[in-house]
Amino acid sequence: MISVIGTVGVPACYGGFESLVENLLPSKKIDLIYCTRKAYENELNEYKGSRLKYWSLDANGVQSIPYDVISVIHSLLFTKNDLLVLGVSGAIVIPFFKLFSKRKVVTNIDGLEWKRAKWGKAAKWFLKFSEKIAVKYSDTVIADNAAIAEHVLNAYGKKATVIAYGGDHALTEKVSHTKDDFSLALCRIEPENNVEMILNTYSQLPSKNLKFIGNWNNSEFGQRLKKQYSKFTNIEIIDPIYDLAELFKLRSKAGSYMHGHSAGGTNPSLVEMMFFNLPIYCFDCNYNRASTENKANYFSSSEHLLKQLSADEDNEENAANMLEIAQRRYTWAIVKQQYEDLFND
Repeated sequence: MISVIGTVGVPACYGGFESLVENLLPSKKIDLIYCTRKAYENELNEYKGSRLKYWSLDANGVQSIPYDVISVIHSLLFTKNDLLVLGVSGAIVIPFFKLFSKRKVVTNIDGLEWKRAKWGKAAKWFLKFSEKIAVKYSDTVIADNAAIAEHVLNAYGKKATVIAYGGDHALTEKVSHTKDDFSLALCRIEPENNVEMILNTYSQLPSKNLKFIGNWNNSEFGQRLKKQYSKFTNIEIIDPIYDLAELFKLRSKAGSYMHGHSAGGTNPSLVEMMFFNLPIYCFDCNYNRASTENKANYFSSSEHLLKQLSADEDNEENAANMLEIAQRRYTWAIVKQQYEDLFND
């Protein structure tokens, strides 16, 4: 049996790891999932056949360290479970767990969190140190992207197992074959997602329409961009949409998708959009190229993206390639089996 460490919890209400666990359920192997009380009004004893245990700590930020640590210790003392650890925040306790137990530890190290611009020097040092500990003491390391697996091999001399995220849960209905005349972008509004680069490009293309969904009001950066670019009639700034059925309406009708992420490995928002049979433009980095098998369109600057969009090329092949890759690599049935196989060894 397995204990899942490192998520906000289920039912999924937050991000990538939560969606991962949600879609691994129901599972004959997952016995216990740790959750944070802050995210749930009602505490369930179990969900889809797995037990839930709540802590009064935040699963993200600085509190994620003690949150993960006490989860690992609780699992050591009160269960006989193997561990599926999602993220490296609590990796400092994995050596302790292995000292007193021969149980298996499988760690998904996430997307090289220490590289993200939002962290200060101290946080980056700790996250990189935690990554090193996780890789060294875990029985199996999961990388969600081939580029991250390459980093693990080069930095630590250890081979990681590549398992991405599923994206077919985004298909709440049949995808429309009739596309509208707009591009869609969807992300957390952070500099590393090249939000300003995309907005700046469309501000110079009044004939091209952009709908951009994000948490604009959560930071000064987002508020500034919202104010600056809302004045352009071809750019629609949209507040976060978490309901999959509502998101589907926009995704299904979009004529193309703009993906500006520059960090984080395989981004769930990208693999979700690959199921919608539309051309995808990605920021040019090794993570995005690995996710799309070098078959999307790639841009590295506003000027570069402007040139691509102005060319108005036929992108049917791009769209067909994205859908084929998604159906071959990114369904939850495939991902679930890959995770279960790790614990069958």
